[in-house]
Amino acid sequence: MPLNWPAALKGAVALLLLNGLLSFGPWWPTPGIVPQARLAPEFVALWLLLLWLAARRPGLSRRALGILSALVLCLILGRYADVTAPSLFGRPVNLYWDLPQLPRFLWVTAKDHPAWLSAAAAAAVLGGAWLLFAVIRLCLSTLTQTLVPWSLRSFPAWLISFGAALLAAAHLAGVAGTGRWASDAMLPTYARQIGLLWDVHAPGRLAGALPAVTATEDALATHGPQVFSALANRDVSFIFLESFGAVLYDHPQARPASDPARRALQDALTASGRQVVSGFFRSPTVGGASDLAHLSLLSGIDLSDPRRHDLLLTTRRPTLLHLFKQAGYQTFGVYHAVSWPWPEHVYYGFDHYIDGPALRYQGPPITFWKIPDQIALARYEQQFPRTADSPPRVLFFPTISSHFPFSPVPPYQPDWQRALTATPFDREELEAVAAQQVDWLDMRPSYLASVDYVYRWLSGYFKLPEARETIYVLIGDHQPTANITGERPPWDVPVHIISRDRRLLDRFKAQGFSEGLWPERTVLGGIHHLTSLLLSGFGPAPARP
Repeated sequence: MPLNWPAALKGAVALLLLNGLLSFGPWWPTPGIVPQARLAPEFVALWLLLLWLAARRPGLSRRALGILSALVLCLILGRYADVTAPSLFGRPVNLYWDLPQLPRFLWVTAKDHPAWLSAAAAAAVLGGAWLLFAVIRLCLSTLTQTLVPWSLRSFPAWLISFGAALLAAAHLAGVAGTGRWASDAMLPTYARQIGLLWDVHAPGRLAGALPAVTATEDALATHGPQVFSALANRDVSFIFLESFGAVLYDHPQARPASDPARRALQDALTASGRQVVSGFFRSPTVGGASDLAHLSLLSGIDLSDPRRHDLLLTTRRPTLLHLFKQAGYQTFGVYHAVSWPWPEHVYYGFDHYIDGPALRYQGPPITFWKIPDQIALARYEQQFPRTADSPPRVLFFPTISSHFPFSPVPPYQPDWQRALTATPFDREELEAVAAQQVDWLDMRPSYLASVDYVYRWLSGYFKLPEARETIYVLIGDHQPTANITGERPPWDVPVHIISRDRRLLDRFKAQGFSEGLWPERTVLGGIHHLTSLLLSGFGPAPARP
């Protein structure tokens, strides 16, 4: 029986729509997508499956149609995550790392809005998923009633099907030039994610992933309590600068925009009698997952594979914090962005773990994270004052005010005493913050404004009287998202060591650091290599290049 034109048209529309749903690409650098005139390998596999099922038994049962529609829906949702994650975060999607962050992100996003709005948004998402499922089901039903039966009896249709399968297979095999006609497949990504989750839940498979001996363990065994003898019991502050990456130095728009604030910070350091040396290091992550950078520094282990991070948390391997404790230091972790239980902090072993609620901030909530960096640091100093009699201390302070989506940007309060009050800002400043909207199509101005804010409060902080002499280590945790850096950015971040002790800084210059806040563009290693350089610079061993 020949195929009539109305049936052929309906089948062609269903075929094109299903292929389009499985072959779209990113609307870079936004969460949106755009259609692509390419053949989806998953659609080819789906088409061959429909032919095989029809050859065995004409028509699909309601149950089989529902199961097949659900599988196609999963492929479409997976493709959306796969194509948008690199444009938003500069890295591929990672179910092991990203899925646990999803509830936290949704909660942080929803808690500032009325319940009815969150319920309406959830209903819209569910409704959209149901509508998409219905469209997929209708397309599959249409194909099984029109083009599939005709293709089984048509030699040209068999040739076209064979050619499509050959093109998809060639693209999967990496044949040059096929990317123009075929989209990247989604199924290999699913296979990698399943393998990742399998490895994570089989620790024995990762036993060789961690080094036998780390730099911290070697230093502890070699030098014991004298491991930080060059510090002479001075305080140390590790300040991780959120989303501070090499883009601030490399990008033709970002560098001139950030240079004035960076110069003001350099002037503030010089006026306070401090000097700074800097270097570039490679972060284990990009666009997010700051914990990988934090723990890479503390452990001296390359955590660019998040599976190592998970495995490390199950061990008792010593970190820099443990070494500081052995040397008589008190350790403080200030995580003002955290307002939920974070059980992983137990591994870090802080003597004092201070989250957002523990700071007892009484002022108005600013941005998604409530407490601006400046106020968090001021309240920490107020709650835990340093005196001549208190033990030396280590502060571990990850900033948050320059976090994605970079807007709204908090105001800076020049009066640090007022920053401690319940009214740290004027009404006009709060109104200006409330008026800021996230521009999902162009985040670079907001990103640069948030960086400027961080440089401003740092400059103000270094102008304050210092309770005790402190060594500061400022570390960019990772590059910002790809809508700021561009596609495939390097994972390099700046590191600055600040001190009044010239001889101490010279030890770091001997290891490759350069003067000032503008380091030479040579990368000195990964952040886990920085651990060894700090141990050498702060310890009894002579600095080595």
